[in-house]
Amino acid sequence: MVRKIEKDETRFRQIVRGKIRKELRRYMTQGELIGRKGRDVVSIPLPSIELPRFKYGQQQTGGVGQGEGELGTPLGRDGQPFGPQAGDQPGDHVLEVEVQLSELARILGEALELPNIQPKGKRSLSTDKDRYTGIRRSGPESLRHFKRTYKEALKRQLSAGLYDPKNPIVMPINEDRRFRSWKVQQMPESNAVIIYMMDVSGSMGQEQKDIVRMESFWIDTWLRSQYKSLETRYIVHDVAAKEVDEHTFFHIRESGGTKISSAYDMSNRMIDQLFDPQDWNIYLFHFSDGDNWGGEDTRHCLSLLKDALIPKVNLFCYGQVKSAYGSGQFIKDLKEHFSDHEKVRLSEIMGRDEIVDSIKAFLGKAL
Repeated sequence: MVRKIEKDETRFRQIVRGKIRKELRRYMTQGELIGRKGRDVVSIPLPSIELPRFKYGQQQTGGVGQGEGELGTPLGRDGQPFGPQAGDQPGDHVLEVEVQLSELARILGEALELPNIQPKGKRSLSTDKDRYTGIRRSGPESLRHFKRTYKEALKRQLSAGLYDPKNPIVMPINEDRRFRSWKVQQMPESNAVIIYMMDVSGSMGQEQKDIVRMESFWIDTWLRSQYKSLETRYIVHDVAAKEVDEHTFFHIRESGGTKISSAYDMSNRMIDQLFDPQDWNIYLFHFSDGDNWGGEDTRHCLSLLKDALIPKVNLFCYGQVKSAYGSGQFIKDLKEHFSDHEKVRLSEIMGRDEIVDSIKAFLGKAL
């Protein structure tokens, strides 16, 4: 039986879910939300949730303290009349609600109409799982098979002539006991890796990095809802690339020129050494302001993508963040060569308000 409190909690969660979905675009552009992230939950501030309450009507029906009163009758406590006082106006109440990341992923998928991902690759990694497959004569009491034990006791009593149909009592003895047995089976498990690459040259300011940080958080939340095992790697680059941890990726402050091929070379070596495409579903996300050092390096990037990276990955996504200092040329070169490629997704992110559209451009098509 479902208790009333459980119904109330379910109803409250539905209200919260509706509020989040209605304001999803606003939440996705707020960097503070990521700062509220715990291990598996996110703390979301939800203003103006109307909780059920009694409200008195205007009709006067008599009772204590009602009536028209007399002129000069004191109103309020200690004969003091009511009137405007400091702090007597209600404010906006903000309620902190903890939401599971899996729930956020479902809301994101529904709002952006993201498809459930069908893992690709010739084979997937496997994990060991115990499965009950047989019966044996010994084992712990927790695995005792009551039906099989009863049948063994009944057969023994029948064969020994001890069973009385008028008094059908079956008493198992130790020799009658039967227990479940198991064997270890390998169960397929889809594995994925996301490799994030970001330009940290002088033309990428803090606002551009914040946009990358927010978009990466939502991409990561969605893909984690699609795979049991998800690894994440981070690469930053200016004229040279290096692998960093998550905190460094989102907080690093560097300057200098830009050589995009350095990141593509590193991600290609990483895939060859650690993530066999036959075993892994691989997603590449690169964020830059579109400025690159010379046409020769751009041609090297295009060659790396065409001949090495794209054949190995499920998806290559390039997000170009608008910058006052970047040329914005790189996305034009990508469009010229890969605009119709099924594994390539391109997005121009002019500001925070376009994060949602960028994610849909990356993940909203059949993958």
